[in-house]
Amino acid sequence: MPSTTSNQSGRIVIDARPLQDASSRRGIGNYARGLIGGLLRAGWGPRLGLLLDGRRPLPDLPEGTGLVVYSVRRRYHGRLAPWEDAVALDHDLARIRPLLFHALTLSQPANAPCPVVVTVHDLIPWAWKGPGMRGDRLRYSPGKRRLRSADAVIAVSESTAHDAERLAGVRRDRIEVIPEAADPGLRRVPGAAGARWGIEKPFLAALGALDRRKDPRGLLRAWQAARALGADCELVLAGEPGRQAPDMDGARALGYLATDDLAGLLSAAGCLVFTSRYEGFGLPVLEAMACGCPVVAYRNSSLPEVAGRVGVLVDDGDAMALGQAAAAFLLDTRLRGMARREGMRWAARFSWDATARRTAAVYDRLLQTRATMPPN
Repeated sequence: MPSTTSNQSGRIVIDARPLQDASSRRGIGNYARGLIGGLLRAGWGPRLGLLLDGRRPLPDLPEGTGLVVYSVRRRYHGRLAPWEDAVALDHDLARIRPLLFHALTLSQPANAPCPVVVTVHDLIPWAWKGPGMRGDRLRYSPGKRRLRSADAVIAVSESTAHDAERLAGVRRDRIEVIPEAADPGLRRVPGAAGARWGIEKPFLAALGALDRRKDPRGLLRAWQAARALGADCELVLAGEPGRQAPDMDGARALGYLATDDLAGLLSAAGCLVFTSRYEGFGLPVLEAMACGCPVVAYRNSSLPEVAGRVGVLVDDGDAMALGQAAAAFLLDTRLRGMARREGMRWAARFSWDATARRTAAVYDRLLQTRATMPPN
C-alpha cells in the first residue's frame, strides 16, 4: 500500500474517494481504476497523490510506484453535504498544496488554490427529462454550477461535452473529450458457457442498475419479443439492480460479478440488450464488445459514439425493435460470429493507457500555462 502522508506537497492530486463507496462498483469506480492504473503504467506515480477518506477501508493500490495517499475525514449527510464537502476540500488542498487537483465527480472545491480539472461523466439529471430526477438535481447542482470555473473539463463523450456546454455553460475551449475504456480483464473467454451459472438455454445479457432510466419494462418487452420470434432464451442480469428495480418476471439475477466472471458471462451470452434511455458514455456496450458479445441498444445520447457501426441501434424506446435485433443474433450463428469479431476490433480502439496519456496532456498543458503566468 502506498504511504499515507499529509506533508508531501507539489503533486497532482486525484480525488479517489469514489473507490471507497458504492461508486466503486459502478462506472465512476471503473473510471477511477482505469485512469489511475493507466497513469501509473505511464510512470506518473512519483507525481501523483490520491485523496482518500481515512474513515473508510483503503482500496487496493500497487506498491513501488511512488504514489502517495492523502487521508481526509468525511461524514457529511443531508442536503448541505455538497456545500460542506466543497469547503472541506478547500481546507484539504490548502494543507496539501498540490500543483493541480483532479475531481473525478462533480464534487469540487469552492475556492481551490491550484488549477482544477473535472471529469464530467454525465449531466443526466438535467439532460434527461424522465421521472425521479429532482433529488439528483438538488444534490448535484452545486457541482454543476462550479463547472464554469474549472480550468479544464474532461467529458467522456462528445454527447456529454455538448451537455456541459449547453446545460452548465462551460466554454467549449475548456472541454476535452477523452473516452473511457473497458477493463483490460474483460476479454473473450473461449468456450465459456452459461452452464457455470446453471443457465441451460441461450441467453440475453443485461448489465447494471435497473432504475427507470434503464427502462426495465422495455427490457422485458424486448425479451418477450425475441422469444415470440422463435429465440428460446433466458434473460440474465449482472450487476446490482438498485432500489428502483421492479420484479423482472422470470429473469435470472446474478448480482455483482467480478471481472473474470463477467468476462465469462458476456463471452457466453448471445447478445447484450442495453435499454438505457440516456448515457454519458455507456460503458457496458464497450465491455460487451470487448468480450465478443453482440450489442443491441437504443439510439440516444452517447450510444452512437460508443457503439460505432458495430452495435445495432434502434429508435429510442422501441423495445419491439430491440427484441427483433436480439433475436437475429440468437438465431443466426454467422451474424453473431461477425458481430463478435467486429466488436472486439472496435473495443480494442479504446484503452485506459490512451485515456491516461490524453489526461496527462491536459495536466501538463495547465501546469505549463500556470508556469508562464506572471506572478501576482
